[in-house]
Amino acid sequence: MPHFKHPQILLASDLADGEVVFLGAAGWERDCRRARVALNAEEAAALEASGKRDVSDNRVVDVYLADVEIGRDGAPTPLHYREKMRVKGPSVRLDLGKQASGGAP
Repeated sequence: MPHFKHPQILLASDLADGEVVFLGAAGWERDCRRARVALNAEEAAALEASGKRDVSDNRVVDVYLADVEIGRDGAPTPLHYREKMRVKGPSVRLDLGKQASGGAP
């Protein structure tokens, strides 16, 4: 069972284009604000199991849980630097990724 201290979301990289994705209610989302949030260890384990199935089906790679805080609007925001940067998109080419399309939260 995963260690549980904070609410968590599941991140991965889309196998087709390498974009960071977040497991949402209807599948993989590109916006972390639509990610499913695990509020306990059992929910986190279920998210992780779902992600591992998608790794086996060659949809995503590098699946892992990340700690988040829940904002007033109910949206998750990553707590750690690595995930904060992944949410924003590539940091060396501002003309690519989420920040280029205006999708970075």
